[in-house]
Amino acid sequence: MNSLGVWDVARRRIGPALVAAIVGLSATPVWAADGTGSESGPFRFKVFWALALAGSIAGLVYAWKFFKEMKTADEGTDEMKEIAGHVREGAFAYLKQQYKVVAMFFVVIVILLSLMAFVWEVQSHWVPFAFLTGGFFSGLAGFFGMNTATLASNRTAAGARKSLNQGLQVAFRSGAVMGLTVVGLGLLDITLWFLVLRWIFHLDLIEVTVTMLCFGMGASSQALFARVGGGIFTKAADVGADLVGKVEAGIPEDDKRNPATIADNVGDNVGDVAGMGADLYES
Repeated sequence: MNSLGVWDVARRRIGPALVAAIVGLSATPVWAADGTGSESGPFRFKVFWALALAGSIAGLVYAWKFFKEMKTADEGTDEMKEIAGHVREGAFAYLKQQYKVVAMFFVVIVILLSLMAFVWEVQSHWVPFAFLTGGFFSGLAGFFGMNTATLASNRTAAGARKSLNQGLQVAFRSGAVMGLTVVGLGLLDITLWFLVLRWIFHLDLIEVTVTMLCFGMGASSQALFARVGGGIFTKAADVGADLVGKVEAGIPEDDKRNPATIADNVGDNVGDVAGMGADLYES
């Protein structure tokens, strides 16, 4: 291997390692104040906060990089592209309908939280907005994950026809998009909220904590719909496809002659990808 090839391999390995190091350091109490009243405590906490923000940005940048690399891969034969197109169309049709229901739920909850915050004044005025951002970023993580999965499915199969390594490269990079997006959006939302509440509006830590909890409540609400609703759809499509194919028609599972296989694969995407992404973000 020449020096250029060695440098290219090193560059590819150092980048993800730096992202992991920054994200890992941002989740450790190394720079936390020790509670002794030392003047270096606030400075150390700012370093800690800056690492979290840098980790979130680095994660999102690498998620976008892996997404673009995945899209340049070979899409396979016309039949593979056609089947993947049907699965993608069905997955987004389901997700669009689900997000309509989630939007109605969020409108009702935001109205209640707004009454509690601005009329009855038993909550912070920031609570309704924190609830919205939590749900929005949770849904965004699931959307990006499913978008990547539906684009990568036929590309992974096409790569696997050439070599095992090429198929795994496409699969791992598309999977990394979901992982880095979930972590990046989670850190970004929390660090930005802390910046706004603590350093710009100078709120006390109790009010900041309450707002953060409502941010988590919004993420959990979105994840509930995505995970449970997607899981029900997934299992219903799976059982329906098996009953029609194996029991009634006597053809193998996931056979291309069974039209219900498309619904089964749609269910896998909306439940195991979009639902899982929102669920992991909420966690």
